[in-house]
Order: sequence, then C-alpha cells, then structure tokens
Amino acid sequence: MTAKLTPTQIAWRAAQDIADGAYVNLGIGFPEMVARFQPPGRQAIFHTENGILGFGEAPAPGQEDWDLINAGKKAVTIKPGTAFFHHADSFAMVRGGHLDVAILGAYEVAETGDLANWSTGPKGVPAVGGAMDLVHGAKRVAVITDHVTKEGRPKLVQRCTLPLTGVGCVTRVYSSLAVIDIEAGHFVLREKLPSLSVAELQSLTGAELHLPASVADLIVPEL
Repeated sequence: MTAKLTPTQIAWRAAQDIADGAYVNLGIGFPEMVARFQPPGRQAIFHTENGILGFGEAPAPGQEDWDLINAGKKAVTIKPGTAFFHHADSFAMVRGGHLDVAILGAYEVAETGDLANWSTGPKGVPAVGGAMDLVHGAKRVAVITDHVTKEGRPKLVQRCTLPLTGVGCVTRVYSSLAVIDIEAGHFVLREKLPSLSVAELQSLTGAELHLPASVADLIVPEL
C-alpha cells in the first residue's frame, strides 16, 4: 500500500478547518490530538462531556492534577476563563446545539453520512460515551480515521455493517489518504495524497468517489 499520513498528520489537517472561537468537542483517543494544532491566530474553545469548557493543553509529565481530567480521563490544565459545570449541564450544551464542531473517530462511515464508532459487533466491548449525543447536537460532525482497517478493508463504505452511532450526521472525513466530503448521499473527493492516483484511492474505498472539477493535493508538514 502507498505511503499514508500518520495519526498526528491527520489531526493537524483536521485542525486547520476549525474557526477561531469555535466551541469544539474532541472524541476520546485519536481525536484528542487535534487540540495540539491550533493554527496561528486562532483559538478554539474545547468542551468535554464531564463538565469543563475552555480548558488548556495537557500538563507536563509529573505536573498532573487528577481532579482535572477530560472525558477520556486525560489530565488537562485550566486557564483564565475555564468554566466547570455539572455533567448534566454539559450534555444540555451538546443537546441544545451549542457546539460548533465535534471531531470523532470511526469504525465505519457510510456515503450517506451514517457513522459507526461505538461497537465492533457482538464480541466487541461497547463504549458509547457521549458520541450519540454529539453527532446529533453539534452543528458540524467530522471524522478522523485511517482509510482502511488493519486488515485492509475499507472504512468508508456504501452502508455501515456495524451498530450505528448516528444517521446522516457526518459531513467531512479526514483520512490517512484523503479529505472527503459527504454531500447528497455521496463521497466527494476534495484532497488526496499527491502520490496516490484517483484509481488507487477508489480501490481502497468501499463506495464511489465523486470528483469535483478539481481535486487538491493533500499536503501536511512532517510532524
């Protein structure tokens, strides 16, 4: 398989599309890396389901205060303006449509925008978290993911086979090979790695890629 972006590079690319002042929730694990890459002159306001808004970067090793954690149980720091509130109030913010962006991981994304990211099936360990609320409460839902599974199967598919997190909720996918929008029930290719042909990318994608008039090169720094 062709060279691909690292998780850090995918997170960097996703961060470039976050507007200054946006209220943002990052999914547990891989998506948390997006917070490292605030573009110059822009500052997002990060929200976590367990009740913190506007927290800062991770503390230095050994400087953690374990009373200050995000939903993924990772230590965070506070800064001027950080707010604390009840878990129920945090979900009221989500369900009330007050978040601009949610960036989540995925097991599968369908061309219709359906998302499966909480269970790998009957033998998997379910981990719902706040994802089901986030995908229908945030104004924009994006996914960051490897383009294929560890076994080489497409993660971008016609229809999800795993239990759904949400229906018709995802609008953009940042993968290890491309940036793809979901519009009118189709995958629309916006950017791809320069080393990868459209035909090669299509062979690794489980649904048809629709091509606009021009497709940009997916260029990211070495990180």
